[in-house]
Amino acid sequence: MAAARVLLHDYWRSSASFRVRIALALKGIAYERAPVDLVAGVQHGAAHRVLNPQGLVPVLEIDGLRLTQSLAILEYLEETRPEPPLLPREAGARAHVRALALAVACEIHPVSNLAVLARVERLASAEARAAWNRDNIAEGLTTFEQMLDHPGFTGRFCHGEQPGLADCVLIPQLYNAARWGVAFDHLPRIQAAARACEAVPAFAEAHPDNFNPSRETKGIQGEKP
Repeated sequence: MAAARVLLHDYWRSSASFRVRIALALKGIAYERAPVDLVAGVQHGAAHRVLNPQGLVPVLEIDGLRLTQSLAILEYLEETRPEPPLLPREAGARAHVRALALAVACEIHPVSNLAVLARVERLASAEARAAWNRDNIAEGLTTFEQMLDHPGFTGRFCHGEQPGLADCVLIPQLYNAARWGVAFDHLPRIQAAARACEAVPAFAEAHPDNFNPSRETKGIQGEKP
């Protein structure tokens, strides 16, 4: 019997979408993509609002369900396809890994998303938008580095010896940091986790560059979402 279709509605450069692509790759789940152009505003159209009333990406269609919110999607994948695990076994360690993921997904990302940045620019200027985003990312990564100071940090991944939920969330944020010129080479634990993830094919497979609709040209033009 053929496997049921798994369809990911995403935007190639969306952090939240990148997280889900990493998790799907780590768990070996084959999927199809339905790109949603955030810069063109497709997410606000009636067709996408049917998929997600919030007008956001990603949306994952899997197991007859339509799932939204990237961390909820990752938790669903963990509960229904537990191998390889994204969360450690011990309850305290699981709470810590979730806290790391939430520190990015709920603290850094929401005030750096496209809608917020566009509003900052309207209220102030393009320069204020860039400064806002750089300051937010830099402060958030500094805090994340401090949160990595725990017994389970081994110098490889965010927790333990295999990539997990926190790594799925951290790496897309580092991609954004690099795009906006935010340095993180002074954060040794983040650097160590990033190097460990670079050696895992799933992270390279899920990288935005693989899905860039303009990849045949040099450079990316237009707005930074």
